[in-house]
Amino acid sequence: MGMAALSDAKIKNMEEFSAISGISRPTVSKYFHDPDSVRQSTRERIETALEKYDYRPNIFAMNQNRKLTKNVGIVVPLLADPYFAEIARNLERRCIDAGYRPTLFSAHGDPKLEVEVLENLRSMKPAGVLLAPLGRASDRDALKKFCDDVPTLIFDSSVEELGIAFVGSDNFQFTSHITDYLCRTGEPPCFFEMKTPANPNAHRRRQSYLNAMEEFGHQPQVISIEGEGWGFEEIGRVGGHAALSSKEFNTNTILCSNDRLAIGLLTACYERGVKVGRGSDCAIRVAGQDGHPHSRYTCPPLTTISHDYDAVSKHAADALLAAIEGHVSPWKSTRLEGKLILRDSA
Repeated sequence: MGMAALSDAKIKNMEEFSAISGISRPTVSKYFHDPDSVRQSTRERIETALEKYDYRPNIFAMNQNRKLTKNVGIVVPLLADPYFAEIARNLERRCIDAGYRPTLFSAHGDPKLEVEVLENLRSMKPAGVLLAPLGRASDRDALKKFCDDVPTLIFDSSVEELGIAFVGSDNFQFTSHITDYLCRTGEPPCFFEMKTPANPNAHRRRQSYLNAMEEFGHQPQVISIEGEGWGFEEIGRVGGHAALSSKEFNTNTILCSNDRLAIGLLTACYERGVKVGRGSDCAIRVAGQDGHPHSRYTCPPLTTISHDYDAVSKHAADALLAAIEGHVSPWKSTRLEGKLILRDSA
């Protein structure tokens, strides 16, 4: 698209305005947050371009919101999920400590409800929002429109390059690290997952398992069980019974896509009289992923790889609060490594 064509079209975002005006994106961002922070000559160039191309960025609305409220929205797919409850609790505390008023919302695993939550948030005129989207099920257009209007930090599941930044866990490192541990300490693991996972991070974990098994020279085996939605424990229990009764596991080590599935599988093992653990009298080893707050209290206690809850919440809150205060950085993705937690199940 040439300059003439661009000037006739409506400029949709700061990138396009930067390209057509010939002024760098960081300088343009700086001007919109504080016109006095750029040189007089640069300011005049930007203001001339603003008039010429009739561009008014959403950042004006963002600034207005900041003046009006200290509200911060925290949105997660399901507050009943202990992982999201724990991360939301961390984020809430950090917002309160920084002088903001956080409000928690759950999308209840429903894309329509997720859009409704965002619309309700608009009426609160939030200074900013910390959003863990449903992921593949999310209404991308609705999310983009919201992120264009309200300073939004995306966490847990990335959706394109929306919002001011993304912060989450490094799911490839998660699965690679725990697969390596399981291969070194016993039979190589098979991978136990839902056929239709609710969270898109599950696909990264499966791919990482396949990559790791190939790298370690082992034959991978993925067992994909039936079940949709967020009732992972029951899906894991029913799917575990089915896999055990049909002798689907070709190894005595099972790595579950997440801890909640693993908890369901542990229940199936108990109900079938299959002893789980590392001892010589144990039939299988079971491991999970997430560092579920209750994983310490399963029987036997669950070996897992845990999110770094403190680091994820700190990075997410710091990035959002910096943006609210006007410190705009280029969009970036931050993925934090997990920590291996060794317990009796594997």
